[in-house]
Amino acid sequence: MSEALAKRQSYWRRILGQTFVRWGARLGLLWVAILALVGVFAPFLASSFPLLLSRQGEIASPVLSYLQPVDVVFLVGFVTFLLLYPWRITLLRKFLLMAGVLGLSALLAYLWVKPQQLVIYEQYRVAEAAGEYDWVVYAPIPYSPKDYQRDRGDTGLEAPLSQETRAHWFGTEQNGADVLSRMVHASRIALGIGFVATGIAMLLGIIIGGLMGYFSGVVDILGMRLVEIFEAVPTLFLLLTFVAFFGRSLYIMMVIIGITSWPGYARYVRAEFLRLRKQDFVQAAEAAGLPLPSILFRHMLPNGMGPVLVAASFGVASAILAEATLSFLGLGLVDDPSWGEMLNQAVQSSRFNWWMAAFPGGAIFLTVFAYNLIGESLRDAIDPYLSKSG
Repeated sequence: MSEALAKRQSYWRRILGQTFVRWGARLGLLWVAILALVGVFAPFLASSFPLLLSRQGEIASPVLSYLQPVDVVFLVGFVTFLLLYPWRITLLRKFLLMAGVLGLSALLAYLWVKPQQLVIYEQYRVAEAAGEYDWVVYAPIPYSPKDYQRDRGDTGLEAPLSQETRAHWFGTEQNGADVLSRMVHASRIALGIGFVATGIAMLLGIIIGGLMGYFSGVVDILGMRLVEIFEAVPTLFLLLTFVAFFGRSLYIMMVIIGITSWPGYARYVRAEFLRLRKQDFVQAAEAAGLPLPSILFRHMLPNGMGPVLVAASFGVASAILAEATLSFLGLGLVDDPSWGEMLNQAVQSSRFNWWMAAFPGGAIFLTVFAYNLIGESLRDAIDPYLSKSG
């Protein structure tokens, strides 16, 4: 068993090596990594609250008192990823450990982390102007995504670097909030909805597709009818319906995109399991009396994950596009910034605001393009015919 595990790990190491030997996949991975780092450390990159300040010799960090539970979960997830990455264990175990740590940290964060309820973004700017601090260290982008800068008079749409007194590198939106700050925090929504929705779809697709491919017969027939039913459901119209009845919720979007996207993964897993169920190692596992979950998900699934991972890379891009489309139509999130919602603001006023279209639209394009590049390279690395032709 240890020899088979070593061969499996070397196989995936070879596949990943062939995937990221291409410059397109490397650039795509670099962009995704940058987005992940920006999303994790968003409260420390774009915030109206000082990172550090000194008042009468006492040093404090106001930004820590305004951290939300989700900020803590992102930080814990990042640290867990760094700790798990060098471990020589299977990818499935890493995923399960990561999911367990994230679930536990989310529960503890929402129970124990209590940020300040009254948020006055301009209080530290006013106090600094009054000379109350010895020194202040702000974030690289000294504006929170919901800081409308009421203390600076009548604010609204401003083109990039149009004001000499304050630097807005990407300009401001119609309420006066900094566009770059909102884009930094919106990267969390793009990554979150992409990975969570795809994770839900993969989980459902792997379970249902695995049962269909292993048992075939009646189970396969019923499963395929279920797949056809869900494939006929229009995701966008279902999202619009749920938003109209239950309000705008990021979690509802994730769940709906996930439960309407699993049939594609189920088809891939079913095809792989139909091919693998007559293999010698599966027959040996059955003869040894191993339980069904062990046969399906410990022995068969790792050997049939290639097409699923390729589909997942495209699925993340599709989920990001679905959220951006909904937000562009004005039916996305209300309070939290979103790239699609900012893109919608480009045409809301009497004139076209190019910076509201160029920067969020460019972020959406680059993110979707990056995932597609990774998916194309991974597909070519897994498919031996494409590898030989390339």
